[in-house]
Amino acid sequence: MGSLIIRSNDIVHKVYIWDGRSGCCSDDPRLSVDRLPLAGGGMSSPQSTPNDLVCKGMPQSIVVERCAKVDIVVLVMPGVSCDIRLDVRLAGEGAEANIYGAYVCGGKEKVKISVDMRHDVPHCNSRQLFKGIAGGDSRVDFYGKITVAQDAQKTEAYQENHNLLLSDGAKVDTKPQLEIYADDVKCSHGATIGRLNEEEQFYMRSRGISLEDAKVLQMISFIAPVLEHVEDEARREHASSELETAIRNVVRNL
Repeated sequence: MGSLIIRSNDIVHKVYIWDGRSGCCSDDPRLSVDRLPLAGGGMSSPQSTPNDLVCKGMPQSIVVERCAKVDIVVLVMPGVSCDIRLDVRLAGEGAEANIYGAYVCGGKEKVKISVDMRHDVPHCNSRQLFKGIAGGDSRVDFYGKITVAQDAQKTEAYQENHNLLLSDGAKVDTKPQLEIYADDVKCSHGATIGRLNEEEQFYMRSRGISLEDAKVLQMISFIAPVLEHVEDEARREHASSELETAIRNVVRNL
């Protein structure tokens, strides 16, 4: 897909899932359409060398017109390499764009995410929140940029990228950027790379929770702020269940 135009006053919510069984899953409530199998068929395991994929279902560019709103949620499951590139242009006053993403990598995946958010006119809002977990020998590259044009006064734009490293072999490179030419704006960006909290694990183990379950709970809690933006309850529960299963498989192979 090339471009997605959100017309004036429209509200659009889309969920895209990379699960190893499809190039990308669109916003079907059951999360089960347009399956595109990987070479060899089936779902890649966290230990396998995944194919490099370019998402066939997601737009590469989005234009949001006056008083329109778009929410995008992107979920990348273990065993899948992907290159996600998204250019978002807020072209009408009162436009809003929110991009949320979560990725879980447990093997040799290569995940690249690039988001370019452009505020061209005044009184627009945007938010980017990406949270990821990297283990094994995986590699994650995140590039996010917010550009605020000179005439785009009263802009509010926020960007966050937070990551957990599960192994010494995993690598995360995160580059959030702001380019602001207006003076009456509220903008911020931030990025973190950390490890699972061992004190939290100790506390949970003292309450009878196994180490494996403690790690799973930590990781699910970490990505939960992304999942909560999946508006449809059935869709959200389905995605949460798939992610929990995938996370357990990653933890078992640490």
